[in-house]
Amino acid sequence: MTGRFRDRVDAGRLLGRRLAVAGLGDVVVAGLPRGGVPVAAEVARALGAPLDVVVVRKIGVPWQPEVAMGAVGEAGVLVVNPHIAARVPGDRLDELAAIESAEVERRVEAWRGGGEGEGVAGRTVVLVDDGIATGATVRAAIAVLRARAVARIVLAVPVAPREAVEDLRPLVDDLVCLLAPDRLYAVGAWYEDFRQVADGEVRALLEAAHGGERAGSGAGGEQAGPGAGGEQAGPGAAAEEYPAVRRDVRTAEMAVPTSAGDLPAVVSVPDDAAGLVLFAHGSGSSRLSPRNARVARMLNAVGLATVLLDLLSEAEANDRSRVFDIELLAHRLGDATRLVATVPDLAILPLGYFGASTGAAAALWAAADHPDRLGAVVSRGGRPDLAAPRLADVTAPTLLVVGALDTDVLALNRWAREQLTCASELRVVPGATHLFEEPGTLEVAGDLAATWFRTHLFHGAAAAH
Repeated sequence: MTGRFRDRVDAGRLLGRRLAVAGLGDVVVAGLPRGGVPVAAEVARALGAPLDVVVVRKIGVPWQPEVAMGAVGEAGVLVVNPHIAARVPGDRLDELAAIESAEVERRVEAWRGGGEGEGVAGRTVVLVDDGIATGATVRAAIAVLRARAVARIVLAVPVAPREAVEDLRPLVDDLVCLLAPDRLYAVGAWYEDFRQVADGEVRALLEAAHGGERAGSGAGGEQAGPGAGGEQAGPGAAAEEYPAVRRDVRTAEMAVPTSAGDLPAVVSVPDDAAGLVLFAHGSGSSRLSPRNARVARMLNAVGLATVLLDLLSEAEANDRSRVFDIELLAHRLGDATRLVATVPDLAILPLGYFGASTGAAAALWAAADHPDRLGAVVSRGGRPDLAAPRLADVTAPTLLVVGALDTDVLALNRWAREQLTCASELRVVPGATHLFEEPGTLEVAGDLAATWFRTHLFHGAAAAH
């Protein structure tokens, strides 16, 4: 098949039809929470099979968490990759395994309410997810199932990159994948509706499959982010409903065509991306800015794709008149906006801008130029006053984050907010100076940004559906 799935239910029905003719016999269908469970529920219905979940947690290498040195699962199952784990002290491995095991128990309680899962020893398990990006989570689930002595594993997914399919095929007894593109970018790009799945929905599907009553629709739901009650922001100011979790993130280089030639950009797309944020760097900075890279990783952890890009060529960056040419910087950000609109995997994602210093002015100027495409703007230590001619034209909800000790810039932000006619908030981070170099302050700013984007991009996309 070609094209995209309407939603996870549609993908599950199509996958169920394919599997129904395979003659699999007595099977257990196990979904990978959260997104894989609605797909697995339709597969289980098509096969007349019991539905369950495989609760796993990857154990990442401490200095490179995306690299798995093992995995933990229910009933104390621990699987270790000896070649990677050998580089980590044994007590550190034990500590991380204990942390992830506690999270497994929490999720089992959230999804099953403490009930027992289906017995899988000696049986065929159809392992289902809503899609695969890198395959790290699926590999962990396969290892855990093997440790539980299953007879056969059939991996079934709606979409996965061709390379991942070929890498995973030797690890299972059979593999069914409806779409296997050469380039994936993000699983969500292959769905018209890829809204987040809450804990309550997973539990309701499991209870329904076992003949129980459906859980309340509000269980585990996501609510809006920062409140409007004043400017002060500190640790915990961002909403806890949007937890950062370990996600598989695919990173690639991209060239943005501009009047100065192709400018480099770094694209990072988590496997369940539901939004996209373009970063506009400040004067004297670039796509390699360590502070913005840290914020980008925080956004990736809550399901947002990011593009870190250069707005000026190397020669232009040495020209102070170019550095403060906000209209030029905004036009370059517009070039990137037009480029991502041509990439199918990115074009469907609701879009936001994150700007720092002069980049914040460029983000607001560009937001006024692209009102129909843009869903939200966040400024960190920004100079929104430099976009004064266009502030009244900005329609995207805008968050201004400023350090409490950055007094001159704070005054400029307060003035700029008065010029905005869109929904806006100003949040002040205690103890922070202009660059947010003080311990913990950048994390507070990142949390605020993540919550703002999740609130306005995700909820806006859901309302559009």
